[in-house]
Amino acid sequence: MTRNSVREAAPAGESEAADDGSGEGRDDVRRAPRRHRVLRWSATVLAVLILGSATTGYLYYRHLNDNIEQDHLNLGEKKVAEPTPNAAGQTPLNILLIGSDARDTKENQKLGGARETFGATPLADVQMMVHLSADRTNMSVVSMPRDTLLKIPKCTDPDDGEVYPASDGRTMTNQSLGHGGPGCTVATWEQLTGIHIDHFMMVDFAGVVSMADAVGGVPVCVDANIHSRDSQGHGSGLKLRKGTHSIKGEQALQWLRTRYGFEDGSDLARAKAQHMYMSSLIRVLRENATLSNPNKLRNLAEKATAAITVDPGLDTVKKLYDLSNQLRDVKPERITMTTMPNRYVGARVEPTEDAEQLFRLVREDIALDGKDAKKVRAEALLSDDPAAADADIAVQVLNGTRTDTRAAARGRAGTVAGLLAEKGFDRAVADQGPSLSEKTTVVRFPSADLEGDAQAVAQALGIPLGAVHKSTEVSGVTLVVGADWREGTAYKAPVTDDTTPDSAEALNGADEKACMHVNPGFTW
Repeated sequence: MTRNSVREAAPAGESEAADDGSGEGRDDVRRAPRRHRVLRWSATVLAVLILGSATTGYLYYRHLNDNIEQDHLNLGEKKVAEPTPNAAGQTPLNILLIGSDARDTKENQKLGGARETFGATPLADVQMMVHLSADRTNMSVVSMPRDTLLKIPKCTDPDDGEVYPASDGRTMTNQSLGHGGPGCTVATWEQLTGIHIDHFMMVDFAGVVSMADAVGGVPVCVDANIHSRDSQGHGSGLKLRKGTHSIKGEQALQWLRTRYGFEDGSDLARAKAQHMYMSSLIRVLRENATLSNPNKLRNLAEKATAAITVDPGLDTVKKLYDLSNQLRDVKPERITMTTMPNRYVGARVEPTEDAEQLFRLVREDIALDGKDAKKVRAEALLSDDPAAADADIAVQVLNGTRTDTRAAARGRAGTVAGLLAEKGFDRAVADQGPSLSEKTTVVRFPSADLEGDAQAVAQALGIPLGAVHKSTEVSGVTLVVGADWREGTAYKAPVTDDTTPDSAEALNGADEKACMHVNPGFTW
């Protein structure tokens, strides 16, 4: 399936982009600062992942497969290597969920409006990564605000060979989808986070309505009567009485859209409502016995496969079902939903230091709920690959001590290469090229047969094994002296904090008491 056909078949987006009198218009959204944005259509995606598709009959199976659109996984030049397996040979699984704001079908145009955007280049206005732990006991969900400022990497569309140059400076992350398709959004995420992405799923706008109907309703709670509509016509139109209600169809869409009426009317409040809906949906799919009904499952499979675009690794019902089997055993209390910590840059946002903390936890497969058993990290990370003799290990040492505010410390590559030589690594050499910028000291290696060598280098200098990473950016064992080692001959590993930052606004998937606070100006 070509990229263009995917865009025609899968216009997904957040209804705030609609010019439908709701006050949630696309232009309005871009003018106003946005702190937290959550994947509006992740409910649909998680339904597919958790439930899977139970169908019989080869022809119907083929029909469902034909429903599924596909596109290329990663269009970037540099790809983050897969993580090293744990002691049991398991690796984490990362799936990027993407929602497009395209308005290319009648159904989505009817629901979303925004006539001035018909046929325009689609934007990845909703982005969320689902991380399934290597041992399959917990799941972390990290969303990124669509107006996050970052650098989009060079992307090449394999369908027509068109090259999209890397952005000159920082630009909004949602523009990545227009650089060749969802594969460039994947490349952008990998470049920012250093996290390997295994799959992506892009979800259809109208799928929210159809999937919510197929599931049969999801319970949500408000602490007062609410009508999301002001005197100027702003609002989603959501109207509910105080208490808990089972919502589906367009009412579910209204809930996911609502900004006017929840708390202070900000995206932070809307994000809370969306997290609540997602958590509730997961519990419904796990616990609602009516979904064992074959007709309901068939309807859900039909709606789900028609609503998504995926990479080739997920392009059949069987592949989706196999994936769902890996996810369905994760209990709600081990699911944590977060938003990338950010700060304002004018009307846009940028990642904070807490964001890097969150990304590191995901990279190192540390559960965001804090319930992981204490791990003996050195033993757990030791490679089965035996190291060569120290004198036979070639090591390239680079100076990565430059920061945004400080010039590189002079001579660090030579100093550390000398330290390695003193310890018997006779083939350690200092790279004389331009200095790099690396926050912490890291050892990289290109292939599994060099992992033991890379770990030997790290251990010789007292560098934690958690700082040894496989990378396609290097051709041999490479030590980058980071900004945390600007002076001295003894490396002092930074004290790591493995707790989820408060600014990530974490919500536990088992929280059934969550109830949205209604702004008094929107009650009735």
